[in-house]
Amino acid sequence: MLLACVAALLAGCASGKHDTDNPDWAQAGMPPAAKRTEADAEWEETKAPPPPAFSESRLLPIEMPPYMSLKFGIDPRTIAITGDGIVRYVVVTQNRNGGAVNASYEGVRCSTAELKNYARYNNGSWQETKTPEWKRINDLNSLYAKALSTQALCRGNAPRNSVGDMVQNLRNPIREVQ
Repeated sequence: MLLACVAALLAGCASGKHDTDNPDWAQAGMPPAAKRTEADAEWEETKAPPPPAFSESRLLPIEMPPYMSLKFGIDPRTIAITGDGIVRYVVVTQNRNGGAVNASYEGVRCSTAELKNYARYNNGSWQETKTPEWKRINDLNSLYAKALSTQALCRGNAPRNSVGDMVQNLRNPIREVQ
């Protein structure tokens, strides 16, 4: 009987409202925020401001597989966490041998694992995306977006606590334990 009571108590504790699928939560000392879903009718995206200025000299690299011919980086001064749970930033793409520089002003919604492109930078100027829309990161052909969201921006289904935490994780990426 005592064993049955203990088992029921443990089962009740395990069914809390927190998403503990992310193994990083235990190291953080507290479980991540509860998952949000598209069914959250009250969610509304705030208007995205114009793309912030970026500097190639401040770029922090996104750790990518060595076979990639492009390198990606984030200017930490462009990262912003909004009240609606979006992390906006400028990502810069360069050829590993130098040369052409392209950039994108993007947003990640950690709660739904989606990405939106607001503008692209080519030839020294920004061009706004005509109809930006949210797309699932796993459906995109974009290794850097998945790496960026898991390495630095998101903790489970929520943005990391601060831009400082994100920058720290860009400098020391979290790797999956195998």
